[in-house]
Amino acid sequence: MNTVFAILALQALLGGFDNLWHHELHARLTQRACARRELALHAAREAIYGVVFIGLAWAEWHGALAVLLGALLLAEVVITLADFLEEDRSRQLPPFERVLHTLLAVIYGMFLATLAPHLVAWFAAPMRLAWTPHGLVSWAFSLCGIGVLAWSVRNALAVRRLGRADSPSEAQGRARARECGVTQADHLIVPAVLVTGATGFIGRTLVAQLRRDGARVIALARDVAQARAQFGPDVWVVDRLAAVPAETRIDAVVNLAGARVLGRPWSAARRAVLLSSRVDVTAAVVDLMRRLEQRPRVLVSASAVGFYGASPGASFEPLDEQSPPRPGQFQSDLCVAIEHEARRAEALGVRVVRMRFGVVLGRGDGAYPMLALSSRLGLGAVLGSGRQPAPWIHLDDAVALIRTAIDGPALSGAVNAVAPETRSQADFARAMAASFGRRVWLRMPGAPLRWALGEMAELLLEGQNVVPRAALEAGFRFRHPTLADAFASLLAAPSAVDTRQ
Repeated sequence: MNTVFAILALQALLGGFDNLWHHELHARLTQRACARRELALHAAREAIYGVVFIGLAWAEWHGALAVLLGALLLAEVVITLADFLEEDRSRQLPPFERVLHTLLAVIYGMFLATLAPHLVAWFAAPMRLAWTPHGLVSWAFSLCGIGVLAWSVRNALAVRRLGRADSPSEAQGRARARECGVTQADHLIVPAVLVTGATGFIGRTLVAQLRRDGARVIALARDVAQARAQFGPDVWVVDRLAAVPAETRIDAVVNLAGARVLGRPWSAARRAVLLSSRVDVTAAVVDLMRRLEQRPRVLVSASAVGFYGASPGASFEPLDEQSPPRPGQFQSDLCVAIEHEARRAEALGVRVVRMRFGVVLGRGDGAYPMLALSSRLGLGAVLGSGRQPAPWIHLDDAVALIRTAIDGPALSGAVNAVAPETRSQADFARAMAASFGRRVWLRMPGAPLRWALGEMAELLLEGQNVVPRAALEAGFRFRHPTLADAFASLLAAPSAVDTRQ
């Protein structure tokens, strides 16, 4: 059995890596409604692995139980094949994930071939679970089995939650759209809203609201299969703007595309990716507007409060839309480049709204889920001095502000998409912890973060006291103006209330 356990251990290590790296960090399956089937298959397969890990760790399966074990192992093969088909239907797998899946399939075949002689021998014995511990190996596989079973339950709960996310109002909206005969050709006749970065955190919420209200939507997405599975047939999904005909009627463009800024350190290669993922798409959007027979009314282009750079000495000097950038700081230079490209649309007679977002707080993605988990576990921390301002906005208000910018001319130029209340990072951490009945005990000095993250540490250790002057002067009413209200909303049950102001 030593060879069996060695092969099974390798399968467990590679499978765990695949789950964390591809399914969690990159595909974020538990946050995507279109991944329900894939998650259900994963939950079933993980339940089988949990039983196999624990069952083989402590016992031999004699008699008819050997047949039962063999049936479970064959069921895993069927589930894996179904998972391959579902992945091809719902999302575009990167090459490394395909290679890893192939390797896992080969290793599993080796495991079955090595275990098969033992199953044959066990089948000849009288039916019973023969107690056969293997020392530390048994304990290690038991812990692995418990972890896999817990992951199975977690995925099953995600499937249930994502099923509830398809609210009646959204389903009715899709039904109305189908009754009206929505097709890609309709976008040539009836004005549509083009959304880039449509499958992202803000984008998918915006698209859901637009669809619910009967608007035509064109979505630009890198992974067309994933986007079509997520949005359904009522949204016209394209992977390049050149595929949009010049006669298409587009009323508004919302440009949300861009790679995540907070993640890997800002190496030269990473900076190039962050810049090109935003500036290139923005340039393509302006090129599309230039060749359309009828220009859109408005371009809402996402920028960030990083435009103002890192305020020295944790300054709480208010920064409104007229405050200057800080040349030489990457986060400021990045936002300046994005906004410069977006403003080219003004020469075409298009109203341009440059939306400078703070940290967007919402359940499905972004910063909140990880921060909330840390706070629940009592691991919330003050970063550096804790005095740095922490500008933020609730997802409801972020989407409502975008829709306000689409609907009327009250907003134009730079708009700070932040809540009226900006608190220090220490106050932010304490308020979040308090929302879970916890306290903040930990403090992370700035030096280790600067050493590990380089200039990217400025996002955590420096801040900007940004004020939403343009939004308030335009009469925008924030649904969640304070941290206490925002955190209370995020803890409450999800609702399908329209957040448009």
